[in-house]
Amino acid sequence: MRPGPLPPSQAPHARRGTIGPWARRSRNPKGARAMKTEDMIRAVQRKLGVVVDGRAGPQTWGAIHRYVVQPAARPRVAFTAPGDRASDRSERAIAPLLPEVRPYARALYFKARSLGITLEIISGLRSFEEQDRLYAQGRSTPGTKVTGARGGHSTHNFGIAFDIGIFSGNRYLPDSPAYQAVGALGIDLGLEWGGNWKTLVDRSHFQLRPQWALDLTERRMLTELRRRVRMDEPVF
Repeated sequence: MRPGPLPPSQAPHARRGTIGPWARRSRNPKGARAMKTEDMIRAVQRKLGVVVDGRAGPQTWGAIHRYVVQPAARPRVAFTAPGDRASDRSERAIAPLLPEVRPYARALYFKARSLGITLEIISGLRSFEEQDRLYAQGRSTPGTKVTGARGGHSTHNFGIAFDIGIFSGNRYLPDSPAYQAVGALGIDLGLEWGGNWKTLVDRSHFQLRPQWALDLTERRMLTELRRRVRMDEPVF
């Protein structure tokens, strides 16, 4: 025999302003709310230029923090006067860099010269093929090893990096203490300096990380750079 209905005094009921358990099950709002939250997170990730996966992990929160708490942290660098050009040698290396990077290379050039340091920009953009030829040097072709990066695995391949040389007159100085001083100048401008790397220290190397890559490892940044090139998306 099926039991009869409970008396009103014993029947379960919801407090005013709450949703009863049966209503919660029938409406099942959790799935809809989760999907809506994921869509919002994806929209934020697209806006901030980080990986779009709908999950608010450390990379997303770091980008949000920079956007909200530390806006415009990178100084603006611009040269507009006709005389604000480096030497012909340096300009040949600067010209193929991305437009966002060129002013930083010129700024470093002039800051060093203002301190009596003769600096030249000696290397800038390299194609993947050029990078592969450098990688082969000292391995499958004659010469000494000059890089550990294959094509597509160097920031030089994406127009965001350049190398400098210190000179005394026309004599190249590969081990001058002036590299340390120029490194400090570059960091002050907002550049990343290879002299601060923990492995494969490169005191001649400078690069300008895009905003979306500030918290990424070098490997993850390069992976995203390759993807952006494949998809014809802007680096900055």
